[in-house]
Amino acid sequence: MYKEHFRLQHKPFNLVPDPNYLYLSPNHKKALTMLEYGIMSHAGFTVVTGEIGAGKTTLIRTLLNKMGDDVTIGLINNTHESFGELMIWVLDSLEIESKATDNAGRYRDYIDFVVSQHVAGKRVILIVDEAQNLSVTSLEELRLLSNVNIDSDIFLQLILTGQPELIDKLNQPELEQFAQRIGVEYHLKALNYPETQKYIEYRLKMAGAERHIFSNEACAIIYCYSEGVPRRINNLCDFALVYAFADDKRSVDADTVIEMMKEKKASRIIKPTEKENPDVIRVKTMLVEKFNILLP
Repeated sequence: MYKEHFRLQHKPFNLVPDPNYLYLSPNHKKALTMLEYGIMSHAGFTVVTGEIGAGKTTLIRTLLNKMGDDVTIGLINNTHESFGELMIWVLDSLEIESKATDNAGRYRDYIDFVVSQHVAGKRVILIVDEAQNLSVTSLEELRLLSNVNIDSDIFLQLILTGQPELIDKLNQPELEQFAQRIGVEYHLKALNYPETQKYIEYRLKMAGAERHIFSNEACAIIYCYSEGVPRRINNLCDFALVYAFADDKRSVDADTVIEMMKEKKASRIIKPTEKENPDVIRVKTMLVEKFNILLP
């Protein structure tokens, strides 16, 4: 809709995770490095957490694009309360054919597959996205899957990503053995204000922008409302481009973003933050002192 207006080749702020648009902030770069290190060091369990929309799934997709032919990967990303039998999902993610009708039979088929991959010189990596949705029972079942590893022979590696409550769940006494097997862990933080502006400019450049479209003030306001969470940034920037296009503006300025946020608040799409972080308060103060902009 607005691509031609702003002379863009692609839509820059899609909500769908896209490795091609991954902006490697210092935190995201470190998170990706930790994921790669977990695989290279043969860590049995790697855990990466982060807030909703922080970029965990994008990092996983980037990691998958880097994998060679010496690994077999299974990805489970449809976790929810009615998840069902874990072994069925494990077999499906690894494309293991099984005629077993009970978990014991499915487990034998899983073991046979993992061992056959090891004999063929391959490691099996099972990735569980949004793992915070798994029950304590399912997480314990995941730990039992790793019992196939014997001493220094790593047949299976597990990577779990999830929201911060995953850590709370893994700290429960019932999962002490699971927690003890975590070799690599990292918490992915949101972007700060300078990183948010670089993120916006990076994605626009990747989409074909040949000039700055968002003013510094607009980027600052978007940071205050998004708190540096990439998915929220994408949502606000996309709407801001639509508003600027509707007003026949060639750039997104502070007035455009403020007008958009007023209407979003009126429609109750935006929920007010209960407690602002200090960096947001600092940027809001800067907007008042430097640009005389008081956010609604």
